[in-house]
Amino acid sequence: MTTQTLQTLEARDVHISFGGIRALSGVNMKLRRGVVFGLIGPNGAGKTTMVNVLSGFQRPTSGTVNLDGADASGIGPQKMARAGIGRSFQAARLFRDMTVEQNLMVAAFGAGLPAARAARAAHEILEWMGLAAAAGKRCDTLSYGDERRVSIARALALDPAFVLLDEPASGMNDAECDALMHTIAHLPARFGCGVLLIEHNMKVIMGVCDRVHVLDGGRSLAEGTPVEVQNDPTVRRAYLGEKAAPKSAALF
Repeated sequence: MTTQTLQTLEARDVHISFGGIRALSGVNMKLRRGVVFGLIGPNGAGKTTMVNVLSGFQRPTSGTVNLDGADASGIGPQKMARAGIGRSFQAARLFRDMTVEQNLMVAAFGAGLPAARAARAAHEILEWMGLAAAAGKRCDTLSYGDERRVSIARALALDPAFVLLDEPASGMNDAECDALMHTIAHLPARFGCGVLLIEHNMKVIMGVCDRVHVLDGGRSLAEGTPVEVQNDPTVRRAYLGEKAAPKSAALF
């Protein structure tokens, strides 16, 4: 279980502009420990940009990122990691010439964990995720599915209060997705963290999320339970077009 005390991670009226392009426009969202929070939307909606803002990789043009109400905008990814924010990336970004265990320990060292605790954390995480047998393998020998799982394990090695997962199911087959759903659903109970999940696989979103926030064109469309969001007419139009399908039609 995490030793972090952070309870909330919040974006307040966040705007991001790249030149004349507005990537995010007045987005508000609040993550809480113990909750799996989904972030969905069409391609180009601003989902990864939002994760970059929340994890310190991108400073808002205006608005703030708050940790338990305190402004943490622009402190950078290393300080955000030490404050309790871990993340994975769309591409695994593993140290491919290092072993799986070494990848986790590097992350733990970066978050300020001492050597003995980092080693213990790496062992416990790999054991829990069913990756103990791969601990000594170089990452350039892993299957694609195991690369994705190790990426999540490395984020957990930061001892996070919140773990932000950017499309972890991308490229996985059905069996791998089912196993991933089980892992994500149990992260809050096992590690005491909150989860932000970006995912295009709506089976995963519907299966594990407590709440879902929808972005489109950098703006918030809706937030609620998965069922509430699925039945929201604004969301349905964004996904299905202006002449939305009947309410009985499956959106997710």
